[in-house]
Amino acid sequence: MVKYAYFPGCVARGNCPELNSATLAIAPLLGLELVELAEAPCCGAGVINSQNPVLADTYNAKTFALAEEQGLNVMTVCSTCIGSLRKSNKRLQGQSAYLEQVNQHLRPSGREYHGNVDVTHLLYVLINDVGLDSLRSMVKRPLQGLRCAPFYGCFILRPSEVMGLDDPEHPTSLERVIEALGGKPIDYWHKTRCCGFPITLENEAASFKMAGAAIGEAKDLGAECMVTPCPLCHMNLDMQQPRIPRHTGRTYNMPVIHLPQLVGLALGLDPKQLGLHKHIMDTSAVVSRVVAH
Repeated sequence: MVKYAYFPGCVARGNCPELNSATLAIAPLLGLELVELAEAPCCGAGVINSQNPVLADTYNAKTFALAEEQGLNVMTVCSTCIGSLRKSNKRLQGQSAYLEQVNQHLRPSGREYHGNVDVTHLLYVLINDVGLDSLRSMVKRPLQGLRCAPFYGCFILRPSEVMGLDDPEHPTSLERVIEALGGKPIDYWHKTRCCGFPITLENEAASFKMAGAAIGEAKDLGAECMVTPCPLCHMNLDMQQPRIPRHTGRTYNMPVIHLPQLVGLALGLDPKQLGLHKHIMDTSAVVSRVVAH
């Protein structure tokens, strides 16, 4: 068993609980032991950092300290979380004086971070720890060439000097996982673009046009679904999809699947256990396409 400190993030517990439940469902099948960090705070999602970087890094240092106490690295299922956590960790690991400054704020809580934790995402755990050959051998319900449009979004790829886990402009990780599960990845320009979520409250029209452009390109290229490792992208592409046509003049009817849901479907789990019935956009065509075989 490969053991990680599990950091689902706020959205996977709140707006997208099916992401969290699907992750916990597939973990034992993949040989992963996920230890939840009950006292871990929010990663800050870049919002706290923009106002008070030291506070943001102190929050994240607490998460790192909780994992470090157990001798574990951190795994998340949120692209925004991995971006925030890795940025904080790079600052803390690269500057001993700054790490001490942050620890001065952290010590009253009974914690201290020594800089010995790494942060990764389920996507990279599938490739680097489980291994694609092993994943392929675990498949009980192949995706039967299901045409999947991978949608990376921003924070799991950029900034590349912090992330460094895939090519920021021409990534292949999602595609390789899709292929291992028996699906057919669709290559398209928008897969590495922003979904628009960060500007939804400031400029809804621009946000929804950005999401619509990604969904529209995927649909035009024959995608039967989109697959994302980011719950915030999922919110804009799935939850907001019924509102997008008022800004683009186009209806999409595109299912958007969380990465662990796609994995679980191929591993033979019940679609309801994976929460595929909880999306705004109907996923039944995807489920029927795979389960029918």
